[in-house]
Amino acid sequence: MNTTTEILTILQEEAAEVIQVASKIHRFGHHPDNMKKLAEELGDLQCMINLCIEYQIVDEAMLQIYAKDKRHKLKTWSNIPV
Repeated sequence: MNTTTEILTILQEEAAEVIQVASKIHRFGHHPDNMKKLAEELGDLQCMINLCIEYQIVDEAMLQIYAKDKRHKLKTWSNIPV
């Protein structure tokens, strides 16, 4: 397995783990253990996003543009005060 493939595979795994923890928080509540696990999994995911940038799988400038675009969409399509 080459480096890009390995990074993307682990990225998928970490994204799935974030989904799983978020689901458990919905089911069982915002207990400190659940919130700690969410922070851990988000940290793992952030690490993999950083590696995607470092290995030029994605362009950091474009990532920032898309993140800003998403914040703008959230103003329209969610109730999150951004």
